Amino acid sequence: MPLSDSRAWLGGFRLKNGFWSKTLFASRIKSEKVRLGEVLFGYWLSPTLALLASGLFTSGFLNIYFTQYLFVELLAEGGTWQTAVNVFLAVLPMASCVPIVLGNLFVGQLIQHTYTSCGKSRPWILASGLVMPLAVVSIFAIPLVSDPASNPVLTMVLTALAYNLFFAVAYPLYYTANSSLVPVSTRNGKQRGVLASVSNMALSTGIGIGGMLFPYVRKWLIPDTATLFEQRLSWFWIFLVIGAMCFVALVVQFYCTRERVNEEIAGLPTEFVVKPTVHQQFSAVGHDGFWWMSIIFCALFQFGCTMRNLSLPYYVNIFHGDFVEKLGGSGSMQSLYTFVGSIPMTIAALLVVPLSMKMGKRPLVIVGLLIDVVGSTLCSLQGDNVVGVCVGVALKNLGAAPGSYLMLAMLADALDHNEARNGFRCDGLTMSIYASVMIVSQPLAQGLFNALSAAGINQTMSNFCYIWVEGILYALLAVMMLFFTVERHLEDDRKKVLSAEHAALSASNGDISQGEVAVGSQSDAADDIATVEECDNAASEPTKTDENGNS
Repeated sequence: MPLSDSRAWLGGFRLKNGFWSKTLFASRIKSEKVRLGEVLFGYWLSPTLALLASGLFTSGFLNIYFTQYLFVELLAEGGTWQTAVNVFLAVLPMASCVPIVLGNLFVGQLIQHTYTSCGKSRPWILASGLVMPLAVVSIFAIPLVSDPASNPVLTMVLTALAYNLFFAVAYPLYYTANSSLVPVSTRNGKQRGVLASVSNMALSTGIGIGGMLFPYVRKWLIPDTATLFEQRLSWFWIFLVIGAMCFVALVVQFYCTRERVNEEIAGLPTEFVVKPTVHQQFSAVGHDGFWWMSIIFCALFQFGCTMRNLSLPYYVNIFHGDFVEKLGGSGSMQSLYTFVGSIPMTIAALLVVPLSMKMGKRPLVIVGLLIDVVGSTLCSLQGDNVVGVCVGVALKNLGAAPGSYLMLAMLADALDHNEARNGFRCDGLTMSIYASVMIVSQPLAQGLFNALSAAGINQTMSNFCYIWVEGILYALLAVMMLFFTVERHLEDDRKKVLSAEHAALSASNGDISQGEVAVGSQSDAADDIATVEECDNAASEPTKTDENGNS
């Protein structure tokens, strides 16, 4: 059956490939190897703008909006609704974890069961361009519909709905699709490492921009002299602009990405393409130790990072109140720490991939985690010493950089190993679970922090949340990574996958002509995609590998 006649089903849902094969939806990336334009626009700039709202939420500003603007009247000391709102703000993020996980799993299966000429993930990138901006704006549109002081119950209901529209629907739709692009963009180990690093850097960039600039934007556009309704309205207009930027960014990302691995599979005869059931997918990943370690790493790493970013505004107010006042506002010290932390993260972005090619991903990540622990220890010993804390913050961010930039690459390696073992890929399921643990970390951290802060934020609590949660978790991850040896298997894994694809083509009895479809792995030496004829050679000759064993 020709690809143009294929159909993808999920229950009664259907994507017509004929629709997606139109020129309008064709990728503007024509190169068979990853080039600079694809990296910059498809994996950095567009995701950075798309994730800007999420970066602001992760930096604690959503919490600030809830407590200081939306529910500030109800949280007044001795107010009738004070306890109810505190409980609501603590329970909402935690209770939302259930629909968030279910939403991510559903999106993962949508991707897994999507077969179009423009890929499996890219159609959902485009779809999220409509959903994400709407979800972002809805959170801040609530005061236009319901006044919290006169309708507290309705306001909390609308807040819960808007919160889950973003975190359980819009964010999973985009984040899962975006994360799925890295494993299917290329089989070339070096190129994949670059894309994974840049993709993860996009979220860090959003958080960095938010942490450095938004305090000043908030002070400039939301003056304290304005009425409470005017302040809430200013938040709405700010995020309306951010939502519009998100829409444009996602359209650009759709056109500036390409799913080369799925193009290989699409070129195989239909009868030879394995379409695993949900049970088969769960069974495949559930019995894979490397897969479990990569998921656990992502979950604990992101939770530690989220707790650090979320608690930063409160940490600087507790430990540096006098300095904050002298610098002209509550956002100045936060901006300082964010800026100091962004310097090593920026430098590391240029060095992580080359170093990982020489050292291997695992050793580099372990060294980074240990440096982060040293930085956390230094911060805890400095108290209100700004210079000392800045040094500790710089070390924390330098140490976190390898794990942050390479976690997707490590997960992609685990997926390749899993494919070699089972004969099919589990990208959709895996990326839905990956997105679940990455997204759930934020509401879990937010709920835990709100529960702790309801009794009052003191030095011990802010020190623990900002410094030691991350430090303890990263120390545990450093020990776990000693056993993550998947890179040793990559050469054999990719030879096995290549051989299977070659066998499928040979079994088709010439129904597909040579050169019609690109199959197999990209050679690190040539950085070029293999044709069917090259696959013949690769099946009988040793594969060239780099320092990490990537074929």
